[in-house]
Amino acid sequence: MSDHDDFGVFLIGFIVGGVAGAVAALLLAPQSGEETRNLIKDKSIELRDMAAQQADMVAKKASEQADMIAEKAGEFTTEARKRGGELVESAKKAVAPRKRPTETE
Repeated sequence: MSDHDDFGVFLIGFIVGGVAGAVAALLLAPQSGEETRNLIKDKSIELRDMAAQQADMVAKKASEQADMIAEKAGEFTTEARKRGGELVESAKKAVAPRKRPTETE
């Protein structure tokens, strides 16, 4: 859970930092309006692409985690069924009537 939280904080910081840097660059750069609009367009495309890459990476990690959890759940279920069967057999043996020796023997 901690890894998930740390990654979410990183992702938010990355996006906010990128936007803040882009805004600062636009406000402080001595350019004409058309150059500024082109720069905004280019930076927004770059930011969109980075966000898409991050989203793909998050989706891939989530899928990997889901697969791992499903595998572990399957292993747990198999082991629980096996142990349950063993317990049932052990209980049957414990309560089964035992043969008493006959008086002639």
